[in-house]
Amino acid sequence: MMPPMMNPVLLLVDLQNDYLAAPGLEPGRSHIVERATALVHGCRELAMPVIHVWTTVSRDDDRRMPHWKRAARWICEAGTPGHAPPESLQPRDGERVVHKTRFSAFSNPDLEAQLRELKAHTIIIAGVHLHACVRQTALDACERGFDVWIAQDAVGSDDPVHGAITRRYLASRVARFADVEKLIMLLRGNGPADVPEAAISETVARARHAFSRWRDTDHAEKCAMLERLAVLLEEHANDLAEQMAREMGKPVFYGRTEAVRTAAMLRAVMRRIGRAADESDMPGVTVCRRPHGVVALITPWSNPIYIALGKIAPALLCGNTVVWKPSPLARAISQKVFHLLVRAGAAEDTVCILLGSRSAAEALMSDAGVDAVSLTGSSAAGFSAQEICARRRIPLQAELGGNNAAIVWPDCDLRDAVRQIAEGAFGMAGQRCTANRRVIVHREVHDKFLDLLSAATAVLPAGNPLLPETRLGPLVSAQQRNRVAALLERSASEKIRVIQSHGTNFAPLDDGQGSAWHPPVIVCCDDPACDLVQEETFGPVLVVQTANDWDHAITLCNGVRQGLAAALFSTSAKLHRRFLYEAQAGILKINRATADAEVDVPFGGWKSSGVGPPEHGSFDRDFYTRPQTRYGVGL
Repeated sequence: MMPPMMNPVLLLVDLQNDYLAAPGLEPGRSHIVERATALVHGCRELAMPVIHVWTTVSRDDDRRMPHWKRAARWICEAGTPGHAPPESLQPRDGERVVHKTRFSAFSNPDLEAQLRELKAHTIIIAGVHLHACVRQTALDACERGFDVWIAQDAVGSDDPVHGAITRRYLASRVARFADVEKLIMLLRGNGPADVPEAAISETVARARHAFSRWRDTDHAEKCAMLERLAVLLEEHANDLAEQMAREMGKPVFYGRTEAVRTAAMLRAVMRRIGRAADESDMPGVTVCRRPHGVVALITPWSNPIYIALGKIAPALLCGNTVVWKPSPLARAISQKVFHLLVRAGAAEDTVCILLGSRSAAEALMSDAGVDAVSLTGSSAAGFSAQEICARRRIPLQAELGGNNAAIVWPDCDLRDAVRQIAEGAFGMAGQRCTANRRVIVHREVHDKFLDLLSAATAVLPAGNPLLPETRLGPLVSAQQRNRVAALLERSASEKIRVIQSHGTNFAPLDDGQGSAWHPPVIVCCDDPACDLVQEETFGPVLVVQTANDWDHAITLCNGVRQGLAAALFSTSAKLHRRFLYEAQAGILKINRATADAEVDVPFGGWKSSGVGPPEHGSFDRDFYTRPQTRYGVGL
């Protein structure tokens, strides 16, 4: 347990509309506002002081920073809408506001005077931009003797690589980072402790010690272990599914399917990665494949068996050892999978499991004993991993989610398209990276499609995830449910129309998961810049957009930062060809929803959805080994 914070004060730095509208802000405006709002509410409940720090400029007394003047830039002008914060972050009566014109909140001496008056010892910071104003405020606070915490999920940057570098720099010197929920727990005096870096290094050292032994283990023995694991997954599919339903609300139908498909995937990996044969292209030259050594694997909660073993199996089969850091939200199911690995005969320390937070993942990737990293996670996690791995010059493979679109054309089987899209959007409450998040419908069939979609959504079996018929269960946590609800609430305007469907056969949830339930939501929104269009909700929300023609449709399809999966429902061979050449995504489907993928083909996204080679198929061997060219007769 960490000690409680002493005399804490919350600083909200530059959470103003002009800053939050910055192009390329990572994470997006909606996420930052929702997380900062949750932090403010938590602090107010504890009667903790909140100070709002705003950049304020005036044309009557021009004190803009030099780079603003060079760019003839005027933002955050007093009295303008851009100067104000979002409604949920407006100051309450009695809360102080400090104005500044430079990077640091301490550039106005009133802030330090107010903190001394409040007898502050600890400062918690949320705001933008992490690489600039938040950074300088944290440095100045430390210089003045304050303990500094930063709400890592309530800060953002429009230069995200610089932001990732800043996070590492500050964390190693002047500040501690934690999620909003953990900060609130710490403020209440009951926060959990992080994994000590010494324990992480010790875990990596164990995997390193096991490497040479495992590398030299016969390939047939490695395959036999994975086959035993596949059999165990099939035998325990029901138990594993029940664990996932209880721990994260995943319906047992999808949990059992995941366990069985993972067994099939393991067998595909064994077929694909045979004994690494030498390749001789010319006399006296041999090209061979060598394992990296210790591979760090960072996995999410959404598909905690398939994604984890989809990394572990090829890593082991190629001769590497593994340190696996699963999501804290999938702790129990991950431990069950680890125990199955041990039962299957995985040699000691060839797979080491590390339970911890985002900070543990970053410390693991930074450890000098790690030779490569494979990660599935958020966009923010991806930037952090890129910065760490680039600095260390080690290979990175990252799958970073998708804001996936399906295009629906008038010539398709409309009822079949609706059926597939409804399940693809709302199955598992939309909590899978390939879920249909957007659907772009030709104007000619828009109204009919919407009527059919509403009807199909209403009859999806929804409710208790332990019931075998359930397809739409709760979200992974009450916090995630609240994030989805807050995004919908903030996005409400005259530009969108919201249609909710509770399902005609909704079954009440267990008390422990009722707070995580959110009904499926269909949103009609033709504004491509709307947060609901641009942000991946990772919840039961489907955005419907209207297309006037093909060029309009494909522009909407490609008009987001991510590019994991896209689909087209049409019988036109001409449109099929155009879609396959013009859609900017790593996975394209014709007359199939974006959700799901086969077990033995490449899986990876374009644009912000992926870094490095895709997972699965032939790319497993490409990522988990490195080529070595040897010159000399007889080698």
